[in-house]
Amino acid sequence: MPLARIVLAFLPRFTSAMSFHRLAVAALLTCSLDVSSVLGARVQSPFLILPPDARTHQQAVQDIFLTSYNAYLKFAFPHDDLTPVSASFTDGRNGWGATVVDSLTTLKIMGLENLFNDAVVFASKIDFSISHTTDTVSVFETSIRYLGGLLSAYELSGGQFPQLITKAKQVADKMAFAFVPNTSPIPFGHIDFNTSRVQLATSNIAEAGTLTLEWSRLAKHTGNDTYRQLAENSVRHIAQLPAPLPALAAQGIDPSSGNFVGAYVSWGGGSDSYFEYLIKYARITNTKDTLFADTWATAVDSSLKHLAKTSTVGNHLYLADQQDDGTIRHIGSHLACFHAGNWLFGGRLLNNQTIVNTGLKLNDACWNTYASTLTGIGPEAFGFFSSDGNFTGASPSSSDIAFYDQHGFFIFPGSEDYFLRPEVLESNFYAWRVTGDTKYLDRAASAIDSFNKFLKVNVAFAGIGNVNQANSGFIDDTESFWFAEVLKYLYLTFDDPNHISLDDWVFNTEAHPFRAPSALPVYGSGKLIDQSSAPFKSKSGPLPAVSPIAALRNTTL
Repeated sequence: MPLARIVLAFLPRFTSAMSFHRLAVAALLTCSLDVSSVLGARVQSPFLILPPDARTHQQAVQDIFLTSYNAYLKFAFPHDDLTPVSASFTDGRNGWGATVVDSLTTLKIMGLENLFNDAVVFASKIDFSISHTTDTVSVFETSIRYLGGLLSAYELSGGQFPQLITKAKQVADKMAFAFVPNTSPIPFGHIDFNTSRVQLATSNIAEAGTLTLEWSRLAKHTGNDTYRQLAENSVRHIAQLPAPLPALAAQGIDPSSGNFVGAYVSWGGGSDSYFEYLIKYARITNTKDTLFADTWATAVDSSLKHLAKTSTVGNHLYLADQQDDGTIRHIGSHLACFHAGNWLFGGRLLNNQTIVNTGLKLNDACWNTYASTLTGIGPEAFGFFSSDGNFTGASPSSSDIAFYDQHGFFIFPGSEDYFLRPEVLESNFYAWRVTGDTKYLDRAASAIDSFNKFLKVNVAFAGIGNVNQANSGFIDDTESFWFAEVLKYLYLTFDDPNHISLDDWVFNTEAHPFRAPSALPVYGSGKLIDQSSAPFKSKSGPLPAVSPIAALRNTTL
C-alpha cells in the first residue's frame, strides 16, 4: 500500500497565503498516517558531502568547548557546574561532578584524549552511595547525565574502562529504590540517597518514561536484566493507560497509584522525552514487541490530527498543547523543539515520508525562533496565533503582536531567556544528517557566530536574559548539558558523517550515544493502537515543576 503523504508538503504555491494556510490546516487535521508494514529506511542520507569550510566551523565549536571546560576545571572542579560570571561553582546535581561526567562523551568524540582520560580517572572515584549535598536525587536527571554518560563513555572507548560500569551500577542500585513494591511500576521522581527513601510526590511521564535506554544498556553490560525490566515496565504502564488523546499520555502521573494526574498533553517539558524514547528504545533493543514503535507512531498520528497547527503569519507548523479541559494552547518551547529531530529519526525508521516531511517543517518553525531575534538565538518559549485559535495562556502586548506580525510567533512573556539549551540545534543536526541539505550547516554556523558574539562572559560562555536584546545580562550558571549536548551536536554537524552515524548509534536525551545493533527491516506492527474501548481516567492534584532550571533564572549584568 503506498505511503500516505501529508498534503501540506505537496501543495502548489498559492498566490494567497491565507488560502495556503487554510488548506494546510485542513490537511493536517484530517491526515491519518499509513503505518502499514514496509521495509524501514536508513536514517542517514548516503549522500552527505561536507563543504571545505566545515572543519573551520568544527574547530570553532571545539574552541568554545575548551574555553568552557578549562574554565570549569579552573574555577569549579570537582563541583557540578561552573558559574561563569562569578567564576565559581554550584552543586545542583548532588555534588558528584556533573560537568565532568556529562562531558565524557564529548571529550571522546572530539578526540581530546588526555582530558578524557583524566575525566575517567575522576569518574571512577565518585562516591555515589550518598548525596554530597542536602538535595534529593532526581532519578531522571541522574539517569540521563551520570548513568548515561558513564555507559556511553564505556561504549565509545571500546570497553577499555570497566570501572565506568562499576560506577554506573553503583548509582543505579541506589536509584532502584525509586521503584517501590506494592505501589505501581512507576518510579518516584526523587530519592534521599542518604536514607534511600523516596519523596512522595507526583511525577511526570518524562521523568518516569525516560530510563529505558540507560537502564537497558546497564542490563546489557552487567548481565542483570532487572535494570531493563524496571525501566521498561514503567513505560509499558504509561503506554497502556487510556490517554486523553490516542497514545498522547497525560503529563502528570502518580507513582503511588499509577494513575495520570490531570489531562495536560504536550510534546514539551514534562512529557518530551517519554515520547522520544518510545521509538529510540525500539531501535536500540530491536525488541520484537511492537508496543513501543506502535505507541510512538500512534502518538505522531494523534498529534497530526489534534495538535498540529500553522501560524496565520508565515504558515509555521507547530505542535500545540492541550489543557486539562481540552482547550488547545498555542505555544511552543525550546524544550519541545527536539520533536523535529525525533520525527525525522522515527520517520526514517518507519519509512514514512509523511512523518519526515512534517519533521522538517517543525524544524523550520523552531529555527525561525532563532533567525528572528536580535541575537540569532531562540527563546525559552513562544506563542502562535492560528485560524483554529489564539489562546496561549498569556496576554501578548502590542509589541508582542507587532513581533508576531513580522515573524509568525511572539516571545512568551517571562521566557525571553536562553539557558544554553540544545534542542533546536539537536533537530538541526538530524535534519542535516537525514537530508544532506547544506542550509542546515549554514544554520549551525550562524548559531556558532551568535554564541561567540553574545554569550561570551568573563571566563567562559553563559546564558542570556533576553534573546532579543544585545545586553540583557548573563545567567550565572552553566548546566552540564552545554557540554554534553549543545557543543556535541554542533561539533557532529560539521564532522565526518560516518563518525557517530545515526544508523550505528542512538543518542539518549542528554546526547550520549549508545551503539545500536544492525537495524531490523521493520519496526512496529504497521497498525495504530486503538484505545477507544477504555475511557480516560485521571486524578486531580498539583504537578511538579517541569524544569528546576526556572529557579536559576537570575541574570547578572
